[in-house]
Amino acid sequence: MTTIAVTGHMDLTEDSIPLVRTALDDLLQQYAVDGDLVGVSCIAKGADSLFAEAVLAAGGRLTVVIPSQDYRRNKVKPDHAPLFDRLVEAAGEVLVLPHETADRQAYEAANAVLIERADRLAAVWNGEPPGGKGGGTADTVLEAQAAGIPVDVVWPDGAARRG
Repeated sequence: MTTIAVTGHMDLTEDSIPLVRTALDDLLQQYAVDGDLVGVSCIAKGADSLFAEAVLAAGGRLTVVIPSQDYRRNKVKPDHAPLFDRLVEAAGEVLVLPHETADRQAYEAANAVLIERADRLAAVWNGEPPGGKGGGTADTVLEAQAAGIPVDVVWPDGAARRG
């Protein structure tokens, strides 16, 4: 069994979404033999949810990590709520961390759970260095590398972030 966690950008452009999804499908296909794939995701909008959908499409099992008690209520935007709820429902395991509020500490704790559980990390990442706030995609990549976890960077040609 292979457990792959995900980190990635939330602000993918509309044109990037199918490119990233195809790249994730291709990556996961090699691990999805005999249903032995487990994907671990915080199912945020963007890369996390694309990864979760790809895990389920590949026949894998999904573990969802929710950073805080208030995350669904205060952080999940109305346009993402139906997909978020569908992925929670489809998950084989849902871990809601004990933090009351979705803040930087909660996100860092969620990232620590991802790394702790992962055999590999899929990083939907444009390669830019950490922004200095902590808890971001680049921070998670560096933490995984420091822990000796192999990182598969997924950033297909044509992928871009909004803004």
